[in-house]
Amino acid sequence: DPYYRFNDVMYRWISLDNWTYSRTFKTPFDVRKWQKVNLVFEGVDTVAQILLNNVTVGRTDNMFNRYSFDITSVIKEVNFVEVRFLSAISYAAEQSRRHKAYHIPPACPPTEQKGECHVNFIRKEQCSFSWDWGPSFPTQGIWKDVRIEAYNHYHLIYFSLTPFFVKSSQQWCLEIESIFDVVSSKPIAGHVTVNIPKLQTQQTFSVKLQPGEGSIVLLVNINKSSAVEAWWPNGHGKQTGYNVTTTFIMEAGYQIEKFSKAYFRTVELVQEPIPGSPGLSFYFRINGRPIFLKGSNWIPADSFQDRVTYDTLRLLLKSAADANMNALRVWGGGVYEQDEFYDICDEIGIMIWQDFMFACALYPTDQNYLASVRAEVLHQVRRLKSHPSIILWSGNNENEAAISSNWFSIPFAKREIYIRDYLMLYVKNIREIVLSEDRSRPFIASSPTNGLESVKEGWISQDPYDTHYGDTHFYDYSSDCWNWTVYPKTRFASEYGFQSWPSFSTIEKVSSAEDWSYVSNFSLHRQHHESGNVQMLQEVGYHFKLPQSSDPVKRFKDTIYLTQVMQAQCTKTETEFYRASQSEIIKGEGHTMGALYWQLNDIWQAPSWASLEYGGKWKLLHYFAQNFFAPLLPVAYEDQGVLYIYGVSDLHVDQKLTLRVILHMWSSLEPVCTLAKEGVIVKAQSAVPIYKESISDVLERCRNCTRKSCVITFCLVGEDGLQSPTNHFFLSSLKDAVGLEKTQLSASVSKQDDTYIFVLQTTAITPFVSLDVGSIKGRFSDNGFLMTEKKKVVVFYPWEPTSVEELEKSLTLTSLLDVV
Repeated sequence: DPYYRFNDVMYRWISLDNWTYSRTFKTPFDVRKWQKVNLVFEGVDTVAQILLNNVTVGRTDNMFNRYSFDITSVIKEVNFVEVRFLSAISYAAEQSRRHKAYHIPPACPPTEQKGECHVNFIRKEQCSFSWDWGPSFPTQGIWKDVRIEAYNHYHLIYFSLTPFFVKSSQQWCLEIESIFDVVSSKPIAGHVTVNIPKLQTQQTFSVKLQPGEGSIVLLVNINKSSAVEAWWPNGHGKQTGYNVTTTFIMEAGYQIEKFSKAYFRTVELVQEPIPGSPGLSFYFRINGRPIFLKGSNWIPADSFQDRVTYDTLRLLLKSAADANMNALRVWGGGVYEQDEFYDICDEIGIMIWQDFMFACALYPTDQNYLASVRAEVLHQVRRLKSHPSIILWSGNNENEAAISSNWFSIPFAKREIYIRDYLMLYVKNIREIVLSEDRSRPFIASSPTNGLESVKEGWISQDPYDTHYGDTHFYDYSSDCWNWTVYPKTRFASEYGFQSWPSFSTIEKVSSAEDWSYVSNFSLHRQHHESGNVQMLQEVGYHFKLPQSSDPVKRFKDTIYLTQVMQAQCTKTETEFYRASQSEIIKGEGHTMGALYWQLNDIWQAPSWASLEYGGKWKLLHYFAQNFFAPLLPVAYEDQGVLYIYGVSDLHVDQKLTLRVILHMWSSLEPVCTLAKEGVIVKAQSAVPIYKESISDVLERCRNCTRKSCVITFCLVGEDGLQSPTNHFFLSSLKDAVGLEKTQLSASVSKQDDTYIFVLQTTAITPFVSLDVGSIKGRFSDNGFLMTEKKKVVVFYPWEPTSVEELEKSLTLTSLLDVV
């Protein structure tokens, strides 16, 4: 296993070598019958020379491009095909060496990442040369389908459907674009029929194809008497799609029939003045409705893309939707995902913020490089633009900020060169292509950005992190994460987060017993973020006692558990702050309309910011996300001794609810006092203050309570069984809590239909109860919770067959009180 222990370093020789793939094949058709024969590569990673029968038919230098080589004159009945790869590492180094005019930083990654240099000189998955959460595996090979296409007359290459809502006529229409390779020497005429049975829409068009690359754009007006159901994000409605049949009958004699799905939705990125605040808003309107984006950031699911199957994607994306997410950002240092990824997002309502693949670096803009990027962007936009899930194209990750904040210590006098390159790449090339190919969704040049304000300042703003505009990325590993005042009250939080370690069962698969300590060589090797392991302990230490067990393996497991508790609690605090800020402006800041934490998934088994471990296991953070992204949620914070509770709602109608606030002493399961505030109105799609009381008054009212001896829990309850998750608010650090006693915690397991029921019992209040069934694949209905009742029922949803016996044998129950 390349992920086992130190194999990422041991296998480095593979990527330093050149490799050739070859085979002999028989042509399954008579080659003389066809006007044109192409050898098509959907994806080549990355630099290769392609030979057929010892004739070079083409070269590749871009992992993200689709290559089609004309082999009409070379193909025989029996053929020998070769793909000769050049080491991506030596190619990148050579490209950098040739770029003599000026240096393009960064040359190499930080030493902690154990990576390779000059990744910005090759159009390849940027994180394959290493990242601060991933290994360096600069792969080479054929990573997507390869085939032979033979045709006469004409051949369909790209086909896309784009919906538009025409306001003047109050009617939906569908733009159908088809791009052909026309091999006949004269124009070809014919008819195209588009049929959408469910919408009683059928139209026939007369068309003419010109020789060369011919394209047909058809505008289909949807029958006005049919009610079109729009596509909605997860939690806001259905993801209705309509079957469309498009039939091309051309005079050249053969017909093409294309079956596809059309989704109807509109998207706007709203950047306009806000009353009482300088700056501009930054939020998305889907089908005319403002939507708060709740979600995370997506990185490649594996260093080896061929291991990323449909099932891998389905599991990870379904886990996002199950945690009440409606959006993911496909981050610009990975890959443009496979078609199935976007198909699943279309189907389950996950909106995609799609970066182009440029991240944390400056890039060259010589003619060859730009030509390659233009082909890449053209291909990807044409391939992906039919997906309703994609709501934004973004030019790069953090490169505006890199120039603006001078990450690479560029002397002021030389700044202009790099600004010119930036504009050339993202504005004059990528943006131009996107605007000409896709008018159906917005484009921004970078993230974070100040949006329209950045454009006004010449595309590079003085401070891309300005909270009054655009989106922000925010990381702080030294301040106390329970203190909400450290977080930016931004318009849109598109990256933020904290690291934790993955479960012991996940690490165990790629390590040996000598590695099982927080300070082992293995633990240091897996941590690719400078001081990451130390920062986690520091953050844990603010509120929890650090493990002191004399048994090294127990101490390691306790530390893993605490990093996961800390990560979950920190990200919860920050996300709740963003959700609660959506409807207010304080000192000119607020109207936050998005919270996408860093990051959703893992590329290997290592400490990272992810909430899903490699293999899909949910960390405690992911269980917390299920609650902090709930459609209805009460959120508490303390400001100058006063406790505030907000009602946050993504629901489409106002709700009349009861707020229940309960105080418990740590030492008892009996509530000290309960408050029910009835007739609380929580407005649709907003965050409103619903409760305010000084903490000294709360404690006074509950008599026996002090900050250290009590904890507050609260929830919102409505009619028809509507209920928010129960939230908690700590009045002191848990390391200072008084009355927390070791409890008798037990669980019994039984089977019910396709699920398993865990009944937990406790003798006292138990914080952060974690159920772990080792490497049995599946997830719980809830985890990492504060247990304030004698009994709690948790459901386990298995992802593979298991049994009561296996679950009982594998179960470990851990709470804060088990850490010694």
